[in-house]
Amino acid sequence: MANSSDTSTTETAAPATTNGDEADRNANRSTTPGSEGFKNFIGTGWAERDETLPQARPQAANAAERRAKVSAAFPGQRLVIPAGDMKQRANDTDYPYRAHSAFAHLTGWGSDSEPGALLVLEPTGDTGHEATLYFRERAGRDSEEFYANAAIGEFWIGPRPSLAHVAADLAVATRDILDFDAVIDAVDTATLVIREADAAVTERVDHARIRFAAERVLSENAQDAAFSLEVGGDHEPDGELARVVSELRLVKDDYEIAEMRAAIDATERGFGEVLAELPRITAEVRGERVIEGVFATRARLDGNDVGYGSIAAAGPHATILHWTRNDGPVVPGDLVLLDAGVEMDSYYTADITRTFPVNGTFSPVQRQVYEAVLEAADAAFAIVKPGIVFREVHAAAMAVIARKTAEWGFLPVSAEESLEPDNQFHRRYMVHGTSHHLGLDVHDCAQARRELYMDGVIEAGMIFTIEPGLYFQPDDLTVPAEFRGIGVRIEDDILVTADGAENLSVRIPRTADAVEAWVQGARG
Repeated sequence: MANSSDTSTTETAAPATTNGDEADRNANRSTTPGSEGFKNFIGTGWAERDETLPQARPQAANAAERRAKVSAAFPGQRLVIPAGDMKQRANDTDYPYRAHSAFAHLTGWGSDSEPGALLVLEPTGDTGHEATLYFRERAGRDSEEFYANAAIGEFWIGPRPSLAHVAADLAVATRDILDFDAVIDAVDTATLVIREADAAVTERVDHARIRFAAERVLSENAQDAAFSLEVGGDHEPDGELARVVSELRLVKDDYEIAEMRAAIDATERGFGEVLAELPRITAEVRGERVIEGVFATRARLDGNDVGYGSIAAAGPHATILHWTRNDGPVVPGDLVLLDAGVEMDSYYTADITRTFPVNGTFSPVQRQVYEAVLEAADAAFAIVKPGIVFREVHAAAMAVIARKTAEWGFLPVSAEESLEPDNQFHRRYMVHGTSHHLGLDVHDCAQARRELYMDGVIEAGMIFTIEPGLYFQPDDLTVPAEFRGIGVRIEDDILVTADGAENLSVRIPRTADAVEAWVQGARG
């Protein structure tokens, strides 16, 4: 059943009491009973609930430590971190809900978080903050919302947690969402908000800040009271908060590393299940869709969902970097490039790519390309250790890509000349970067400053991808015909350790021989 009001009855009734957009979407077709007799009857006769409060979840302590670091960065400033609300897909249906990553990181609330929730760090004097989580308290079974509100009513979406339950579960103070109005009333020009998380909340904070500034101008004629909102600019007032919470995720703690291991383990299972379905995959006209569906099933069984739109690219589709339509056939003799990752209920996601021959054997040219990409991946991994600069990982992979494409005669200059900044001819065949940080977001820490990201020094506890590739478009006349339409990427998830690095996804076959054996074994 879609997220809508019941239309199966013909009873004429007063419109149900709903809230916001949900009411607008369904007001002209609601048939929810509205008689007093019905209301009295549906509100009684329910068994008592077990209201035993839970122990705090393991990540609650980690989240508290993260909040303390954010607090230290913004003494005396009120901070608003929204989870974000549901997003409309069509009419009265919404996309599956996912809270904003900064909210999840600072609360420990993942796939069970409540849409529309807000974390507020209220300053307590010059230093320190008091954290409060605001969300919509569950409605009692004696309320109309219980049965009549398709967006949040228990009859429609199941029971919502109580304030007391969440307070115990996350070890943080909780208040009803209606109390957030008092936060808005107290907003001053020093208040900061994660702008991208919830447009409606950001608008309320913006208006409150402008109002506060205007009132100061009128009451004090204070020249410094004017407040400019430079949305998206380098000096945008909330940008520093976005950067701090993003940079806070650059180094993972023990809990985060364990979640990443679990996500990678689940992804390994998903890849194996895809190979087991190759006979069905090759029999379907849209075999790529079968690959996508098989992997998505594992993601939903072991985690929350896929961490991003899976790329199930067969044949020439593998040369399209972000091929997510996944509507093509899977033909024996071709390669399949599968780029996919399971996102856990905590939102931590894997991001792994394997390229394999559909029939279990690489052709000579396919193997030649594959082994070049593997050599680039291994060269990049070999230099990873604390103390190097992140961009050096990419440079190590590119040195191999330049050398191989020069050896094959694809470049108008030597490999050394191609590597010069003003040339970069080899990048025609690999235009993307080799590595990105990984965690709550598939491209994690994206708002970190460049000097801490691309130009940053690698530290133990960082997790990032290594994912070189070679992509020869079907109509690329700079390469021989036998190379055209071949795309290969090998992507692994790398944990930086105290004295080097660990390839967390190494158990998924990587070498050409191992991949062939893997596919042949799965096909029986």
